[in-house]
Amino acid sequence: MDAFHGERFGRPGFGVPVAALSPRHEGDPLGRMQPLSGAFRNLTAWIEPDPLQLDAPPRLVFADPQKIDAISVGPDRRELARDTSAAYAWGIRISKLARAGLWGLVGGEAIEHRAGLYLLEDFDPNKRPLVMIHGLGSIPLIWAHLSNAVWGMDDLRARFQIWQVIYPTDEPLLVTRSRVQGYLDAAWQLLDPDGDAPARSGAVLVGHSLGGVIARLLCVDSGDALWNAAFVVPPGSLDASVEDLEVIKRLFTFHAYPGIARAVFLAAPHRGSPSAATPLGQVTRAVVGRRTAEVHALRRIAIANPNGIRPELLHTFQQGWINSIATLQSEQPVRRATESLLPPTGITYHTIAGVRPGRRQQTDGVVPLESAQIPGAASCLVVEDGHRLHDNPHVVAEVVRILRL
Repeated sequence: MDAFHGERFGRPGFGVPVAALSPRHEGDPLGRMQPLSGAFRNLTAWIEPDPLQLDAPPRLVFADPQKIDAISVGPDRRELARDTSAAYAWGIRISKLARAGLWGLVGGEAIEHRAGLYLLEDFDPNKRPLVMIHGLGSIPLIWAHLSNAVWGMDDLRARFQIWQVIYPTDEPLLVTRSRVQGYLDAAWQLLDPDGDAPARSGAVLVGHSLGGVIARLLCVDSGDALWNAAFVVPPGSLDASVEDLEVIKRLFTFHAYPGIARAVFLAAPHRGSPSAATPLGQVTRAVVGRRTAEVHALRRIAIANPNGIRPELLHTFQQGWINSIATLQSEQPVRRATESLLPPTGITYHTIAGVRPGRRQQTDGVVPLESAQIPGAASCLVVEDGHRLHDNPHVVAEVVRILRL
């Protein structure tokens, strides 16, 4: 249980808890939504006589205690023993993602090939998705403590199914938002093509750092705010191919993703991060990532339409050196425009921020407190900690509290 700092959830009962791991089914579309290390499940095993052949050898039975809570043994009804932590701990131990996060920040292909939405359990059309979005240079394994806690609570395990997003963190902010929306679209098309599953409504997003900003942008309508922050003419006035124009319009104009009911932002730089403008940030910005297809489209449009781009962005767009670090700078015009975009009525949101003690300024070392807090939040928790809030037990407890609302 090292992955959970020793915290283990389970209960005694009939049978023996078993951690099971199955290879990923690459040939099956649903199988490709399983973690790369395979499908892991917490099962319960026992030995029983064959009910049809009394002289036959006893049989070994495996059952899912999430689906079968108890069985009849003679006149008695007995709850199954279970352990909701072991299988995930095993999956984390054998995962190859641990070293891939940083490489995803500098354009490494390991994360790009793994990018997408992953289901950590079988899809349940009646459970609300709890979508977890990691931050810059990070991976979904950061959600180990929170996932373990959710599975360990009977009420939360009955209401939520855990989905985790993995994405290359070198891409510009709006490109990443578009990517994550695409992952969600593809998942729903596969899991619920008719669009009538109860799980479609009531989704909860939890995002850390850059993932928190992405989560917020999935909850808002852009209107013309982002377009006007980058362009001085409407889309129809630009000299561009139909394909390039559609790409750019999709990046700069969007609506809140349907079905989201609540969001939790952990240490999210909603007003940018001063770290992106420091000398270290500038060096990092110079080496982070590569030009995406969307950046190439933006570059072509900027070259063909110099008078259609905001002057302060023209050189940047024409050069095409735009990545996640650059788009998190506090003074970046498009990023500044995102500050005005807040979730509408109907989407409740919460902020959690860290403050390192002894600092002259209130910051977690990466994100200032004033950047992590935004108006309209239903609750705001500030803890004494650094940027890795997802490991803080008080933060995990707060997210659990929010999920129970």
